[in-house]
Amino acid sequence: MQPYQILLLIAGYFGVLLLISHFTNRGGSNDDFFKAGKQSPWYLVAFGMIGASLSGVTFISVPGWVEASQFGYFQVVLGYTVGYAVIGLVLLPLYYRLNLTSIYTYLDGRFGNNSYKTGASFFLLSRIVGASFRLYLVAIVLQQLVFDKMQFFGSEGVPFWVTVTVTILLIWLYTFKSGIKTIVWTDTLQTLFMLVAVGVAIYYVSEDLGLSAANIFGFIAESDLSQMFFFDDWKSGDHFVKQFVSGAFIAIVMTGLDQDMMQKNLTCRNLEDAQKNVFWFTIVLTIVNFIFLALGLLLTVYAQQNGITANGDSLFPTIAVESGLGLGIAMFFLLGLIAAAYSSADSALTALTTSFSIDILDIEKKYDAKQQIRIRKRIHIAMSFVLILVIIIFKYVIADASVIAKLFVFAGYTYGPLLGLYAYGLFTKWKVRDVYVPIVAILTPFVGYAISAACAAWFNFEFGFFILILNGALTFLGLILIRTQKH
Repeated sequence: MQPYQILLLIAGYFGVLLLISHFTNRGGSNDDFFKAGKQSPWYLVAFGMIGASLSGVTFISVPGWVEASQFGYFQVVLGYTVGYAVIGLVLLPLYYRLNLTSIYTYLDGRFGNNSYKTGASFFLLSRIVGASFRLYLVAIVLQQLVFDKMQFFGSEGVPFWVTVTVTILLIWLYTFKSGIKTIVWTDTLQTLFMLVAVGVAIYYVSEDLGLSAANIFGFIAESDLSQMFFFDDWKSGDHFVKQFVSGAFIAIVMTGLDQDMMQKNLTCRNLEDAQKNVFWFTIVLTIVNFIFLALGLLLTVYAQQNGITANGDSLFPTIAVESGLGLGIAMFFLLGLIAAAYSSADSALTALTTSFSIDILDIEKKYDAKQQIRIRKRIHIAMSFVLILVIIIFKYVIADASVIAKLFVFAGYTYGPLLGLYAYGLFTKWKVRDVYVPIVAILTPFVGYAISAACAAWFNFEFGFFILILNGALTFLGLILIRTQKH
């Protein structure tokens, strides 16, 4: 595809999002922005959450990961199912019983204001970096495919910072008024585009490989790249137990303890609807992740047979757009990529605005309704600028490896303290010296990193994604050390 064709595709796609925004932006109140008036149909939330969970990271990185890790990532996905069960049976009942807008308000009632602010701050850090990781990946691909080939005020190539700024601006335009109320509907559309894109890619690649629909699964099962379970080396980060258990805890913290993901669940009419949403979301997400891995295997085999040297995060984009498979796969790949970018970034921007407004500034307690809306709009703009800045910084920091691996490792350090705080709050009756909680939470990642590095150097033991559990356990232990008395 030519750059101008891709730009027309982006413009048309964005026009559809603006149209949806127009029909859902009738109110614009804080209740709409934060909770969608608690009127969201559960099936729309469940379907839309698939796209937000997958994002551009899964869309590009998971297929590119197969060459190096086979289907090992599916061990993590199987662990997700346990984590989502905990969310549906333990966390959602808690959040609905307390009628929360921000899930971190729970920490205020359980421990105190310092714990509350600490939990919210760790979420803000985690989500800013996580959302920036995802957007960075998509922006880099669009930069290489489109904007590097265009003229910009007489110079060759549009600067990366312009690409990023325009991307965030487009997201801000359709979310600034009604936030999560709009996102519930736009995410549904974006999930659909992502799944159609994967299906089209599998069709084109399998057809070129001479595979029919009847024998694709046989071909995948017979390939050495489809090894799914790893039990040989317990010291390796790919060992099944580490991956499965880590997957369970990753789901708990990156969905159940994440304002971004839970904000959508809390827009359902009642707890029962929210639990149905999580149940069906778990089933579909597991299937979809397997399909992404299957696509990765087909892409890897196709690259090997056609002398394509691209790998990792470059594999899918290169084959879809530059291998000559046809306009259809290129067009749907770009639609899926754009959908992946917006589906994760729009909800992240809304969640960051929600958490900073309610958790950090306490706008619901300090200001009247009109002032709350005015402050929320300013925060929404400020968070947009923060995302732009962090993404641009990433361009000069990230050099290699799949982004998804970096994202999960980083999450292990930033979500670990949240895991420890909620586990302590839910499974003990002890109080803590609230003033010391921030110290415990800040020290935990440093201690966790030191232990991880020492184990790798002295015992050749890799924690991998298991670092999340280590940091959660260290936080839990730290809270025990500063406990006071039972209730």
